[in-house]
Amino acid sequence: MRVAIIFNHPYEGSYCNAILTAVTKGLQTANHEIDLIHLDKDNFNPVMTSADLKAFRDKKPVDPKVTEYKHRLQKADHLIFIFPIWWELMPAMTKGFIDKVIFPGVAYDYTNKANTRMKPLFEQIKSVTLITTMNTPKMLYKWIFGNAIKKAFMLGTFWKIGYKKRKWISLNMVKMVSDKKRKKWLSDMEIRFAKLN
Repeated sequence: MRVAIIFNHPYEGSYCNAILTAVTKGLQTANHEIDLIHLDKDNFNPVMTSADLKAFRDKKPVDPKVTEYKHRLQKADHLIFIFPIWWELMPAMTKGFIDKVIFPGVAYDYTNKANTRMKPLFEQIKSVTLITTMNTPKMLYKWIFGNAIKKAFMLGTFWKIGYKKRKWISLNMVKMVSDKKRKKWLSDMEIRFAKLN
């Protein structure tokens, strides 16, 4: 299986980077092919310019990085996103990736004249996994902050364009839990992705 990982965290010593290492080891154990899209190292520009908005209307992206990512994602069978949740949402580069790559004519198209129904264009992709870290307790994030990532990312993006198999792995209270627990999470992550099929 070819797995594309979309990663966003600027600090190499972050727990997200440790997760990336664990996920990669698991996928390698299962002999999956990995394509890492590291938004920070790619210096991906998340800003939607007026030219990008015209391109949205015309369904023809103008950012060469978007075109590159399109060709890479067309070969993927599974997507894995890894990023931290900051102020209840994804970092700017991940949001920009959604804005500029999950784009009409690139990642999806409309199936009716009213442009209200969508279908995915990355036809090989069978499933999407999201892995996030945050310091907010799970119940607080769900009931007080309205599960913002689930609504915006899992439903408002990937459910809307037609991906039925979606999984969100939320690691909460990362700074507050013990080092032992953080290590167990990493071990569990490696085992989980060694079983991905």
